[in-house]
Amino acid sequence: MTRKKYSKEFKQDAIALVKEQGYSQAEASRNLGINPNMLGRWIKEAENDDGYAFRGNGKLTPEQLELRNLREENKRLKMERDILKKATVFFAKETK
Repeated sequence: MTRKKYSKEFKQDAIALVKEQGYSQAEASRNLGINPNMLGRWIKEAENDDGYAFRGNGKLTPEQLELRNLREENKRLKMERDILKKATVFFAKETK
C-alpha cells in the first residue's frame, strides 16, 4: 500500500477551511476525503513550524542546515586532529 501525497497548497487550503472558514476538523476532513487525525496533524505542524511547515522531502530548515554543516565541520576537524597526532608521533621517533 502506497501513501498518498498531498501538495503544500492542498494542506494549506485544508487548514484554511478550519481556521478561516469555521469548519470543524471532522467536517472539513470528511469533505476533503482525508483522515481527521491527519488534518489535525497538519494544523499542529503549521502552527509550530513558523513558516517552514510542509517543506517537502529533503528541504531543511535553517537550523537543520546549520546543524548538518557543523557536524560535517566537526568530523573534518577530528580527522585533521588525528592526522596531526600521528604526525607528531612519527616526527618524535625520527628525532631520537
